[in-house]
Amino acid sequence: MHNVMKKILVNGKIILPERILDPGYVYIEGNIILEVGEGVPSIGTDTERIDVDGKYVSPGFIDIHVHGGGGADFMDGTVDAFLTVAETHVKYGTTALYPTTLTSEVSLLFETLDAYAEADKRNNKGAQLMGMHLEGPYFAMSQRGAQDPKYIRNPDPDEYVRVLDYSPVIARWSAAPELPGALDFGRYVRSKGKVLALAHTDAIYEEVWEGFKVGYNLATHFYSAMSGVTRRNAYRYAGAVEAGYLIDEMDVEIIADGIHLPMPLLRLIYKIKGADRIALITDAMRGAGMTEGESVLGNINTGLRVVIEDGVAKLLDRSAFAGSVATADRLVRTMLKTGDIPLHEVITMMTKTPARIMGIDHKKGVLEKGKDADIVVFDADINIGMTMVLGDIKYASTY
Repeated sequence: MHNVMKKILVNGKIILPERILDPGYVYIEGNIILEVGEGVPSIGTDTERIDVDGKYVSPGFIDIHVHGGGGADFMDGTVDAFLTVAETHVKYGTTALYPTTLTSEVSLLFETLDAYAEADKRNNKGAQLMGMHLEGPYFAMSQRGAQDPKYIRNPDPDEYVRVLDYSPVIARWSAAPELPGALDFGRYVRSKGKVLALAHTDAIYEEVWEGFKVGYNLATHFYSAMSGVTRRNAYRYAGAVEAGYLIDEMDVEIIADGIHLPMPLLRLIYKIKGADRIALITDAMRGAGMTEGESVLGNINTGLRVVIEDGVAKLLDRSAFAGSVATADRLVRTMLKTGDIPLHEVITMMTKTPARIMGIDHKKGVLEKGKDADIVVFDADINIGMTMVLGDIKYASTY
């Protein structure tokens, strides 16, 4: 019989949801975690020993909302684009990601879904592809952000039924719950077992609540492209942001790059929602992991020209942000240093909570026996030393 390779990470600070084991170890057999423990274990001769030299050992980062990186965007619709993005983000600690679309023609969406399916078979160097996240096109025009207005429309059953029938790789769909037909759309998406999220919405609290009841239980990039308190004929109405706070079971994802949301808002979200209801996301476009300068949001040929400066993508007239260039390590660093949040809770927001939201928490998100061996090693400044996906080292800097 062929022996499955065993590895053991020793001399690490092992990050668990409630505490940090220091020193501790993680024992891996094949692609699964065999044991997590405290102290220094005795090791058999059949085991590769990896001394992490006092660094932190964390579950692999799970990015549930990402558009691109390394000069590629999923909307390029090519297998190479998918592989480039997966290989870029793995260097920054991401072990699992959900490729995300932008509003587009259905034909381009189908090309992107086809490219995903092929890339998933060929992806042996990057973060694992976990399923597609469709962002749009069913949005409030007033909250479109950098999404192309010519594709924004109300939910159309003929269209969304066809899209969901086309490919099994769709994991999540984000839409505005207040649009005509959005509740029926939401019920249909949920009936297919997909995650349903509210996004680019001008909904007031009452409309969000109706949406929540049919399954809109995740707020896409909380605060970004989302209504707050509004006045209509002298009366005040709570918006989607307030609904996200008031509905205890509503999960929120946040672009914790330190720019989309300033420190007081990061702290407020954490104070009210807590680590178990917050997922950190990059929402990264193709400029992640690249130098600053001009870039393109969306498809390389038909997308929106933008400029990357000050650590963020902006519209050319600088009137609005046009996407993030964050990587997962930056999200963790920001929440730790700016949010002043304990490290194990920050890691929960980057691992355990996104895994639960996407329904993969039976195999990912926590370092424990039986889970996938998705592991990231980093120092006190969150510089990534090693990224392991399903027991294979995909990235390693020199210790």
